[in-house]
Amino acid sequence: MAAAAMVILTHLGLVTGQTAGLAVLLSYITGYSFGAVFFVVNLPFYWLAFRRMGLVFTLKTFAAVGLLSVTSTLIPDYFQIGYVNPAVGAILFGMMSGAGLLALFRHGASLGGVGILALYLQDKTGFRAGYTQLLFDAGVFTLALFILDMPALLYSLLGALVVNLTIAINHRKDWYVAT
Repeated sequence: MAAAAMVILTHLGLVTGQTAGLAVLLSYITGYSFGAVFFVVNLPFYWLAFRRMGLVFTLKTFAAVGLLSVTSTLIPDYFQIGYVNPAVGAILFGMMSGAGLLALFRHGASLGGVGILALYLQDKTGFRAGYTQLLFDAGVFTLALFILDMPALLYSLLGALVVNLTIAINHRKDWYVAT
């Protein structure tokens, strides 16, 4: 679900927040595929994941990041996207990505990077993961000001808002327990 969401996002030339957003911007700048850049950008975060969240979380997250990197690269070979209204695409991206992240969170994993930090902070302090991600997003979108045109930036903000609200509203540790 998250990989399909990323295909929609990059098809529209939009960006998102978190580590994925940073990877999207770097892929736009360098010409490397999102999947490859996303995998590499996540590498430094595994140490924190292991030290703070444990081996099982780290392995699940590594697998999730690897699968997203591969599937987001392969999906366009099997699923072609035509015209998508940018507002609709941003909302679809946000809902699909948010739901995918929630599924991973509920099963003790993330899509790496800032998600690892966000989950750690939520577990230790109660500060909602979605709000941590929203703060990081502010930095990514500041960088995007120099790369995207204003309409794309505004649609991107809409998508990121939907992702973060989906997580902030629905991710509560007391609602589920999964191992």
